[in-house]
Amino acid sequence: MASLKEIKDRINSVNGIMKITSAMKLVASSKLRKTQNAIGNLLPYERQLHHILADLLSAEAAAGEIYAAERPLKKVAVVAFASNTSLCGSFNSNAVRHFSEAVERYRSAGLKDKDITVFAVGRKMEDAARKMGLETYGDYTHLADKPSYQEACGLAGKLMEMFTSKAVDKVELIYSHCKSTSTQIPADETYLPISLHSSLHESEEHHGISDFIIEPDMNSLLETLLPKVLLLKIYSVVLDANAAEHAARMMAMQLATDNGNQLLDEIRILYNKQRQQEITNELQDIIGGTMN
Repeated sequence: MASLKEIKDRINSVNGIMKITSAMKLVASSKLRKTQNAIGNLLPYERQLHHILADLLSAEAAAGEIYAAERPLKKVAVVAFASNTSLCGSFNSNAVRHFSEAVERYRSAGLKDKDITVFAVGRKMEDAARKMGLETYGDYTHLADKPSYQEACGLAGKLMEMFTSKAVDKVELIYSHCKSTSTQIPADETYLPISLHSSLHESEEHHGISDFIIEPDMNSLLETLLPKVLLLKIYSVVLDANAAEHAARMMAMQLATDNGNQLLDEIRILYNKQRQQEITNELQDIIGGTMN
């Protein structure tokens, strides 16, 4: 049986770990609130811009064909999101599993590894892609830690350039959607080609472009507006994946703290039992010496 000193050391060790988990939970909670505020400020602008685009496309759908052209799938770009660090529960493992399922789906469709271009956002995803024998394009580890609109625009610009130049025939986004603080669900979206049919369907709820004064002309406006919507889409996904990571880490640290409290209660009970046993043994020795 462990001595009282060893049990005390275990108590101090658990207390030290609980201080770390509590601090990490507070940090993750603060970052989550910051990211949620950014998402809350972005979404109304993005939705309104998307509605304007839908109304314009309802009048001039041909203007968006450069980003909506569907071609036979020979090469694909996959943008996969994970985190740079661990201690966030099953967040990374779920993201990697979702990514590997998508890769296997493309392999089953006849694509070779050289035909799959991976944009890994997060060091964990980059390591997983390399273990699968896939090459990653660029370094986007910083984007996983600190979402930046400028860096997101750079990533979106590269994706649009590859698609319009026919270097890839499809761009897919794989990330974890932050549905709530306790729930992160895998998301799989086709970034390019964009679906003009869904945009046109949404435009049915509006009144067309009768309220817009278009300068200089429809095509020039769409050439500027359509890439803007695609840029905002990447940035919103980056923020969403970042919020999911912080939410997962906050819940993991909360669970670790709760388990630490439970373990601490068990160790303290063991300490009290051991202490009581030693007191009993000392009393027995005193009584036995007195009787002799």
